[in-house]
Amino acid sequence: MIAIAMAVLAGCASSPEPNIGASVTQPRTDLGQADYSFQRPTTYLLRPADRISVSVFREPEFSLNAVQIGVEGNVSLPMLGSIPAAGMTAKQFEQDVTRRLAAVGLKTPMVSVNIAEYASHLVTVEGAVDQPGVYTFQPGARLSSAIALAKGPKRTADTKQVAVFRESPQGIMVAKFDYQQVSQGTMLDPVLQPGDRVVMGTDGLSVFWEDLLKALPAFGVFAVAGLNSN
Repeated sequence: MIAIAMAVLAGCASSPEPNIGASVTQPRTDLGQADYSFQRPTTYLLRPADRISVSVFREPEFSLNAVQIGVEGNVSLPMLGSIPAAGMTAKQFEQDVTRRLAAVGLKTPMVSVNIAEYASHLVTVEGAVDQPGVYTFQPGARLSSAIALAKGPKRTADTKQVAVFRESPQGIMVAKFDYQQVSQGTMLDPVLQPGDRVVMGTDGLSVFWEDLLKALPAFGVFAVAGLNSN
């Protein structure tokens, strides 16, 4: 029985062959993928929870190493108070701060704005992965990146059953992906959106073998104990 179990596990360890050439970039509407895209964003708009640095040249009292954008989309800056930031690019916000500082009397302000942390970009990874959890990710990261952040599928995973839950104006929408096909390049590897939830399915047969292997050493101990008692 141990030999059979080991053979099954060895078979599960093999990885699919990649599809040489261009990977699939078109979503499958029959799997609910219509709103998922291969295209990475070309510009980034600041979002609530993001952390930014604001540096004013030769004016350290007006500068901040890191300030978080509030849930309402505003940030609080010295001399300016609470001002809107969400929905702007870093460059647009930089120009707005420059204009506002000039308006309050600062002569020829030179402002630099950078994103310190994409804290708004959170993905939840659950199910049959080695380390389920909530992870930050860089804009443009894909579904495969989320699974990698969770240290990949477990041996008990059904990698053909990956559900991605995403908020939309119509409510929470669910799309299905086949991680094996994504890994081969034969299915879209979509760009993640903040708030996505990824659930890796579980293979019931694999769970059976994993539980059996965990139990086998105990069976051996009981067998030896029974023989000794005789």
